[in-house]
Amino acid sequence: MSGFAGRRILVTGGSSGVGRACVEHFLDLGAHVGNLDLVATSPHVASPHAEAIADVRDAEAVHLAVASIVEKLGGLDVLVNNAGVSFVGGIEDGSADDWARILDVNLGGYVRTTRAALPHLRRSAAASIVNVSSTTATSGFRRRALYSASKGAIEAMTRSIAADLVAESITVNAVNPGTVDTPFMEELAARSADPAATRAAFNNRQPTGRMVRPEEVARAVAYCADPVNRSLVGSTVVVDGGILACHITEA
Repeated sequence: MSGFAGRRILVTGGSSGVGRACVEHFLDLGAHVGNLDLVATSPHVASPHAEAIADVRDAEAVHLAVASIVEKLGGLDVLVNNAGVSFVGGIEDGSADDWARILDVNLGGYVRTTRAALPHLRRSAAASIVNVSSTTATSGFRRRALYSASKGAIEAMTRSIAADLVAESITVNAVNPGTVDTPFMEELAARSADPAATRAAFNNRQPTGRMVRPEEVARAVAYCADPVNRSLVGSTVVVDGGILACHITEA
C-alpha cells in the first residue's frame, strides 16, 4: 500500500464509522485526505488535511465543498463515496418523504459528489472512485426494503459508471460491508428493549460470529483505490463476515 504516499483522497461521511476508518487508514498510508460530512471531525482523533461541511442532498453545497477540499489537497486522485443514512422497515413502512429522503441521501448523494469530483479526477494519472454499498444490496434482509433499494442501486450504478469511465483511466468499484461495528450500531442497540441481546444478534448475523470492524472495510476500500490494481473495474468487494457466501440473511 506504499503507493498511497502523496495521493489525494476525498472521503464523504468521514467523521465517524466506516468513513472515519477510511480517513485514518489513508492517513496512515501517507495519503493527503479530505473529509466531506455534515459534522466536523472530532478534535480527539487524527485530523484530515482538509475538511468541508455540506449536506450531500444540496448539489451546490457539494460542488463548493469538493472544490474547497481539492484546492487544499492540491488535486484529487480518489473519491470514496460513503456518506449515507439507514432506515428500518418493510415495503409498507415509511412515508413517501422517508423514501424520497433515503434515496436522495444514499443514491443521490453519490451522484452529486461524483459529478463534482469528476473534473478533478480526470486530471489524475490514475484516478479511482470507490462506492461503499452494503451486503443488503445482494442478500435479503428483513425490514430493510428501502435501505436495500438504495444500496442495490449504488452497486448497479457502480458497474455502469465503471463502463463509462474505464477508457479515461478512472476505475470505479464498490465495497459491500456486512453489519459494521460502528457508533450507530451501538446507539441502535442501546435504544432497544434488550441492548445486550440486540448486540448479540448483530454479531450473530455474520457467520464469523462478530460484526465487521470498520478498519476491515477501510482496507478493502484502499485495495480498490490502490493505483496498482488497475484491472479491478466495476467489481464489488464483499466484506460481510460470510453472509453472502453462507446464505445467512437475517438475525
